[in-house]
Amino acid sequence: MEGLQSFIAAIITLATPTALFHVAWSTLLGIVVGSLPGLTATMGVALLTTLTYTMERDTAILVLICMYVGAIYGGSRSAILLNIPGTPASAATALDGYPLAQQGKAGYAMALATSGSALGTLIGIVMLVLLAPPLAEIALDFGSFEFFWLAVFGIVISGQLTGGVTPLKGYIAGLLGLMVAMIGAEGIHAHVRFNLGLHQVNGGIGLIPAMVGAFGFAEVLSVMWRAKPVLVKTETTSDRVLPRIADLLRYKFTIIRSGIIGTLVGIIPGVGEDIGAWASYAAAKKTSPERDQFGKGSQEGLTAAETGNSAVVPGSLIPALTLAVPGSAPAAVLIAALFIHGIRPGPMIMIEQPTFIYSIAAMLVFATIAIAIYGLSLTRLFILVLKIPREILMPVVFTLCVIGPYALTQRVFDIWVMVGFGLIGFLLRQMNYPMAPLVLGIILGDLLDKSLRRGLILSDGDLMPFITRPISAFFVIVIVTSIMLGLPPIRRAFARITGSGRKEGKS
Repeated sequence: MEGLQSFIAAIITLATPTALFHVAWSTLLGIVVGSLPGLTATMGVALLTTLTYTMERDTAILVLICMYVGAIYGGSRSAILLNIPGTPASAATALDGYPLAQQGKAGYAMALATSGSALGTLIGIVMLVLLAPPLAEIALDFGSFEFFWLAVFGIVISGQLTGGVTPLKGYIAGLLGLMVAMIGAEGIHAHVRFNLGLHQVNGGIGLIPAMVGAFGFAEVLSVMWRAKPVLVKTETTSDRVLPRIADLLRYKFTIIRSGIIGTLVGIIPGVGEDIGAWASYAAAKKTSPERDQFGKGSQEGLTAAETGNSAVVPGSLIPALTLAVPGSAPAAVLIAALFIHGIRPGPMIMIEQPTFIYSIAAMLVFATIAIAIYGLSLTRLFILVLKIPREILMPVVFTLCVIGPYALTQRVFDIWVMVGFGLIGFLLRQMNYPMAPLVLGIILGDLLDKSLRRGLILSDGDLMPFITRPISAFFVIVIVTSIMLGLPPIRRAFARITGSGRKEGKS
């Protein structure tokens, strides 16, 4: 009851014209940052932190949280309209969002993305308020052994993220991503590996240049390769900019499940929004009766991905606030901002400032309301992008692909990395390989490498802790089960069993 009272009091405190003004401009700025390929939520929060030094404490944190929420949501705009995830968290959104746009349903795709993001964030807020202490203790139990299996699980599910292509190609693309992640100095002893004599890659291949190249420049090349460029239809009687209540009710279990998965993923330190989206997408695909539509314009797949990545935002704040361990990269920047503004996150925060977590929850509520308003009211404006001829749009897209990676590091080399991955992505697309597992492999590679090596150091080379620790054993069982269910003979046998069961039920 005290928690509810504190939460209501925080809502009332923030319901002032000044606070609402800060919510309005910072959330809109976050959406713009998230929509631009190459500009990430981490970058937006980091840059905005430098502008909050002179602000009052709660106002500064409100602005940063609105930027965070808006940027994660904003990535869905370019993912749906251009097939270029504005942030890594929106890579899963592009799988079904862009095909829906090609079918003339861009407005409805963005409406579903907005609804999923808002509902996912709200689910995460509820779990943040109710379950922060016990869930933070679970996250504290994760060690190198568990993180290794978490990364392996991510690669395993990449085989299911192929949009109708054989899972083998998904596994191959995921392994290629892992190989790319091994380039450069390893994270424990800083020994440089596989740099091919190029000192520019001693720090590794950047995710942003690789992602923008694989999704963005490869798309530009694919459009140029076509003899007759195919324009996305926009004039259709079936398109609408408000979500149907019937659809949201139809996917209610998917939304709830994705919100819970995203929040739990956010609680695990260092994992991030992208894994929340992929895990939610994979879970929806495995249980959906329309799984054959995933990757071809599935409304359920789009809803699951957006719900999952947005639910990670409140989830990532749980370890950030209670353990001072970031649940994601933007959360790490937020921790630094909290210290700057005189707040010491960690186990003592519930004692020193017991109401602060409810203030954060209230800020997330206002940010969620803002993205819902902006998302539904500006949909028509975003759809205008689709009316631009490809001959004009593609040079603009290519320019953004160049500016994004360069703006992040000011290194010309990252532009060449983007071009290289664009060429590789184009060739892989011609051979019908999916791009999403490639990017997922790059994301998970560093986590897998460090966790494996740290685990071996801690166990003095003994492999048994990787399979005997309770959480590790659970991951092993899940991974083996997923692989077995993915084998064609077992899948066909399972289909026959379920098919015969339905027939018997009908008779």
